Amino acid sequence: MSADPAARPGRLGVGVVGAGRVGAVLGSALAGAGHPVVAVSAVSQESRERAAALLPGVPVVDVPEVVRRAELVLLAVPDDALPGLVRGLAETGGWQPGQIVVHTSGRFGVDVLAPARAAGVIPLALHPAMTFTGTSLDLARLAGCAFAVTAPAPVLPIGQALVVEIGGEPVVLPEEARGLYHAGLAHAANHLVVLVAQASEALRAAGVPEPGRVLRPLLDAALDGALRAEDASGPDGPGAIAALTGPVRRGDAGTVGEHAVTLAALGTRTGAVDVPNGYGALARAATSRALAAGLLGAADAQRVLDALTGINPGTGALDTSDGPGPAPGPDGQDDGGTAPQEDA
Repeated sequence: MSADPAARPGRLGVGVVGAGRVGAVLGSALAGAGHPVVAVSAVSQESRERAAALLPGVPVVDVPEVVRRAELVLLAVPDDALPGLVRGLAETGGWQPGQIVVHTSGRFGVDVLAPARAAGVIPLALHPAMTFTGTSLDLARLAGCAFAVTAPAPVLPIGQALVVEIGGEPVVLPEEARGLYHAGLAHAANHLVVLVAQASEALRAAGVPEPGRVLRPLLDAALDGALRAEDASGPDGPGAIAALTGPVRRGDAGTVGEHAVTLAALGTRTGAVDVPNGYGALARAATSRALAAGLLGAADAQRVLDALTGINPGTGALDTSDGPGPAPGPDGQDDGGTAPQEDA
């Protein structure tokens, strides 16, 4: 095989629709694998600057022209915009038979590309399980990044090969599982950010001037431990909850109760009522999962829940019937200013 990626057989002219944080980076990654980017669409000034930085020399044209020039069309637009974009291009005759059309939405599979499929395109859904900065830093982070690949069986190898070419790891996902998959990723990545924001507010109120510096080693260790526990657990093990530490794990209801009172006071004083509410919701979830995994006895679990009474009241009863089970089973993309898909 030639050392020059562009000299390899099967190179495709790529058109990028949407020079958001995902589109520009994946376009650059495909170019690095030898697939020349022939055109890009970019509406906002921010996206134009991103295209210039990551796709230098690539013509910036309108969406129909991107599609006209490309053998592989990369649709990197917000989820809500995707169905209308695909349908609109079909209605104007923009799709070409034999074109490969890839979208990067986590929410959708290939059914959303049905209007394009009717015109003879090859449909692929490739979603990277990663947050993007929209800079060249993301290119190195693609190495080993999981991509959910959804496609009709005959063309599934095309999607898998594209992922491997840019350094990712393809994970085949059926159409009907896309919604649950994306909800899981959004719950993890987005709400982790919210958790850090809430914890930082409490630390600042306690007089800690640099909450991020204090939290970093603690959260790095907690996240690493949880992920290691999940990887080591297997489908029938306790999963990430095995790494739980702290007052809930110890059944230390007095400490949990003090946390509840202190954070409620913070919410009253500052208006940040999401902080005690978030603590209460997650402490209850931790109690339920620790009980189901055998890490906490029923009496201790009930005392912890009782200590949380008053935060999100009405959810303090201990359910010992089924619980979540010992381990949960497996089952933007923007163009400048819109909400990025890649954060979910």
